[in-house]
Amino acid sequence: MQRVTAQLVVGLVAAVLSLLLLADQCCADSGGPSLSERVIWAVNAGGEAHVDVHGIHFKKDPLEGKVGKASDYGTRLPILRSSPEDQILYQTERYNEDTFGYDVPIREEGDYILVMKYAEVYFAQSQQKVFDVRLNGHVVVKDLDIFERVGHSTAHDEIVPFSIRRGKLSVQGEVSTFNGKLTVEFVKGYYDNPKVCALYVMKGTSEDVPKLQPHPGLEKADDGEEEEEETEETEEGGKKKVPAGSKNRVQSGPRTPNPYAADNSSLMFPILVAFGVFIPTLFCLCRL
Repeated sequence: MQRVTAQLVVGLVAAVLSLLLLADQCCADSGGPSLSERVIWAVNAGGEAHVDVHGIHFKKDPLEGKVGKASDYGTRLPILRSSPEDQILYQTERYNEDTFGYDVPIREEGDYILVMKYAEVYFAQSQQKVFDVRLNGHVVVKDLDIFERVGHSTAHDEIVPFSIRRGKLSVQGEVSTFNGKLTVEFVKGYYDNPKVCALYVMKGTSEDVPKLQPHPGLEKADDGEEEEEETEETEEGGKKKVPAGSKNRVQSGPRTPNPYAADNSSLMFPILVAFGVFIPTLFCLCRL
């Protein structure tokens, strides 16, 4: 009887310890705020309110009827790299014939991320729409050409990390006074009008931002293997190191021979000069 009681006590103690460990793990996993909870401001530019697959609540565009023009031209096109549920964030947009922007109130210090969503749904070549993006006067994106970056009807995110501490805004190595308002401006350039499809500001770092689906034309296949140097034999019978992948490069044509490799013109020149002097001399001697 005592042995059975001892076994029951040991079993109960083990069960209690297991529950405590499980509770600690759950608390640790749920200790930090979720992605949607870290987003402090989000807008679907040119469109209606939307909740994306990550739980981020994008508000209806507050500039509607005030600044620029809203466009839903992209709704007739499927957007590559974006989930079907969130394509609307890349299909609608706001543009303006002059510089325009949004004001984002920020009350707390810390590290933040500005994420701007784009898709080129109208132009079919580069150098048709090019513009800058400023953050409180700092140029954080220079000469943005969406088509040149990813092509037509393809999702593209611009990610800009910044920090606010002791009344100072720090972004891309530049510092300025911060008064509680973050101004995101889309600057008119020489090619067409600036625009944005959606944007949000969140606490965290670049690693916290959800990634778009891979672009088949831009992303390289990652097989997890490190490239190794290869060797190939030279004409002299030795060996030299060749970077991995170089053997697969397609050459533009056959190897061009060196025009100076077997050039004997320097040897023939004195002989030709001697003949040039000897023949006229011989001709003059014969006439005498």
